Amino acid sequence: MAVVIDEVSRTFSEYLLLPNLTRKENVPANVRLQTPLVSHPLGEPASICLNIPMASAVMQTVSDDRMAVAVARCGGISFIFGSQPIDRQAEMVRRVKKFKAGFVVSDSNLRPDATLRDAVALAGRTGHTTMAVTEDGRPDGPLLGIITSRDYRVHRQDPASRVDTFMTPFDRLVVGHDGISLNAANDLIWEHGLSCLPIIDGGRRLRHLVFRKDYDAHRENPDELIDEEKRLVTGAGISSHDYRDRVPPLVDAGASVLCIDSSDGFNEWQAECLDFVRGRYGERVKIGAGNVVEPDGFEYLADAGADFVKVGIGGGSICITREQKGIGRGQATAVLDVAAARDRYAERTGRYVPVCSDGGIVFDYHIVLALAMGADFVMMGRYFARFDESPGRQIRLGTNVVKEYWGEGTNRAQNWARYDAVGGQLAFEEGVDGYVPYAGSLGSNLQQTLARIRATMCNCGAIDIPELRRKARLTVVSATSLREGGMHDVLQKERELVTEL
Repeated sequence: MAVVIDEVSRTFSEYLLLPNLTRKENVPANVRLQTPLVSHPLGEPASICLNIPMASAVMQTVSDDRMAVAVARCGGISFIFGSQPIDRQAEMVRRVKKFKAGFVVSDSNLRPDATLRDAVALAGRTGHTTMAVTEDGRPDGPLLGIITSRDYRVHRQDPASRVDTFMTPFDRLVVGHDGISLNAANDLIWEHGLSCLPIIDGGRRLRHLVFRKDYDAHRENPDELIDEEKRLVTGAGISSHDYRDRVPPLVDAGASVLCIDSSDGFNEWQAECLDFVRGRYGERVKIGAGNVVEPDGFEYLADAGADFVKVGIGGGSICITREQKGIGRGQATAVLDVAAARDRYAERTGRYVPVCSDGGIVFDYHIVLALAMGADFVMMGRYFARFDESPGRQIRLGTNVVKEYWGEGTNRAQNWARYDAVGGQLAFEEGVDGYVPYAGSLGSNLQQTLARIRATMCNCGAIDIPELRRKARLTVVSATSLREGGMHDVLQKERELVTEL
């Protein structure tokens, strides 16, 4: 006879937060949103912490290299989708890691006998307007000069002109020497009004480039998530099918953390995948697993070596797993139950395994609810799919501007291995193909979301996530009270164009 859990399965929308005493220190400017991304011994910091508790989902229409850069610069993380050829996913990871590095290995290089035509072609391929000229054209060759877009005019110069005739030669360059600190390099950049500072060794070989834009970008994005080498942090999605082939190139490309992408992660294939990564890389490579909705699934994956566990089945706006299979659980109940198991597991083993709430976020305050219920961070698809930085196409649908958004459980995603499909086709789909309203750039929208999160936490009397978790008080709401909480019994004013006389 089946085991029946005599508890209603609830969603985030069925809860509200009760306010606590707001102390004078409870102002948004004091709120800290740092949270652990990966497992760590109790009482010790995690090796990777997020500066905002948000991750973009492992989806084709959500997380590519452009989104990964944008989210990391704001302090979160993206998991670049794995339902694509291995070399293409690895290249996306590589582009994120190269985007900002403080000390950058030059990947736009020319020989002195290259032509203006070669330089223009190289700039077109890489998007880089600063190119190093070395004796052998290698990134670590003896430096002869630097070319920027200010050094030539495409329509006024002979395309066959050699680059050594219009480059800025070495004897006119300001350079730094190998071993210089990033602060000292930036001081040279500002002192001499440079856009780029080459770093050379004792043999005049090029070692790195330091860009002024990287310094400016860091000042504009103080929460950006960077690794020990000052490179942006990015994740990558994998499956429990081709991980033996996919993981090594992703690690070589610089992926900061991996995530097994599956609608149901409580299975032996995920345990084997975790065992493979642990056996090959030890603790050097971090990897999350999931998804689960109850304590047994969490403990199974934690014991197998998962660095974080994703919670949620069927709660995403694009997911119809519950409808198709009858498998899943209300997201709020799942998070509460798994987070409690996480705490018991930490007390028993001394190892804290973060919980990621994946799906079910409709409103910004749902993020605060998820954190208060015990999630360490949330993963979202629809939220990020709306922005300029997502890879989905932006189209006009009637009078509305929308972006394409489809689930990994659709035939369009061609992510058949994720669902054990045979013959390159799903027997039935667990996701839908649709649209989300276009919302503009990520930056401005995310800042508004973070402002709401901070303000809500202040009302709860908390200035960080652990304090929120300790102090939060939740109340279950009825359908009638949900209606009461929105606009009701009034006519909303229509926005009118008013001409000032």
